[in-house]
Amino acid sequence: MAIVKECDLKTAVRVNGGWVRDKILGLESDDIDLSLDDMYGEDFAKLISEKMNSGEGKEKVSYSVLKANSEKSKHLETATIKLNGQLIDLVNLRSETYTDSSRVPTIERGTPEQDAYRRDLTINSLFYNLNTRVIEDFTGKGLSDLEAKVIRTPQDPLKMMLEDPLRVLRIVRFANRFNFKMSEDFELAA
Repeated sequence: MAIVKECDLKTAVRVNGGWVRDKILGLESDDIDLSLDDMYGEDFAKLISEKMNSGEGKEKVSYSVLKANSEKSKHLETATIKLNGQLIDLVNLRSETYTDSSRVPTIERGTPEQDAYRRDLTINSLFYNLNTRVIEDFTGKGLSDLEAKVIRTPQDPLKMMLEDPLRVLRIVRFANRFNFKMSEDFELAA
C-alpha cells in the first residue's frame, strides 16, 4: 500500500476472488487478482514498476497488459506484474450487462457491490481490502456459505445460467473441488 500513500491516491485496492476464498479455507493460493476502484490496472502497474525500479541494485520490475479483445471473449484489459516471483493481475472493478442475444457482456466500471454480484459464486465474490485490512462480503452470503460449505450464485441462478451457460460447469467444478453442497435454488434452476 506504499504506492497508494506515496502517490497520494484515493484508490481502494482489494484482493478478490479465489485467493480470499482459499485463505479463509486455510488453503495455499497463488491466484492473486487485485481490483482497483478508481483506476485501470495498467496505470497502477506503471506506478508500481516506476517505484520498484527507482532504486539501484534492485531487481527490475516490469508489467504486461492483455488488451481487451471482444472477438476472443477478452472483454477487460488486465495488467500483470511480477513481484518477488509472484504474478499479480490488476483490473478495475466492473459491472456486466447481458443481452438476450449474446453471452458476451457489456463491461463498464463498477462499484465493489456490482463487481461482487457479477461473479459466479458467493464464495468467489469476497474481497480483502488492502487499505482497511478487512474482508468484505458485499453479497452478504460469501462468508456464511464458506462456513456452511454451500455453493450458491450471488444472483438468481437461472438468470445467471441463461446469461452464460458455462457457469453451470464452473459451479459443478467448485462443488466437487471443495466437496460443498449445491444450493437448492441452483439445483432447481439447473
